[in-house]
Amino acid sequence: MSVTRPALKLTHDGALKMLAAAVAKASEMGVPQNVNIVDEGGNLLAFVRMDGAKLLSRETSLSKAITAASHRQPSSRLNPADEIKLSLAAGQRLTNLEGGLPIIIDGVCVGGIGVGSGKGAEDVEVARAALAAIGAEDQIP
Repeated sequence: MSVTRPALKLTHDGALKMLAAAVAKASEMGVPQNVNIVDEGGNLLAFVRMDGAKLLSRETSLSKAITAASHRQPSSRLNPADEIKLSLAAGQRLTNLEGGLPIIIDGVCVGGIGVGSGKGAEDVEVARAALAAIGAEDQIP
């Protein structure tokens, strides 16, 4: 019986490549965004708050990223009936707001991206552009 297993990890370079793609897409759309990228454990790897992005969306975008990484699915799929209980139990770090997507490479969740400051569909579009930049599985909420 093995006591260890190999694991894919999102690198800092990978996170920065995603961040650059997200900023480029948000700029193209004319929607300044907050973008958080976390590893599979919810630890922050990269963040940017574009000029003009909403201040409090800094927090919601981080919660979106953590939710996506934790549940290995888009944040919008978190059951609304469970949202408040899960959020309280998890230190208010979980949300069902649109804009959080898991980062899945070769079937393995290596982290999450959370985007916030636009409309939900805009946040998702920016997050999907970031996934495409590193060849991660496309995620449609």
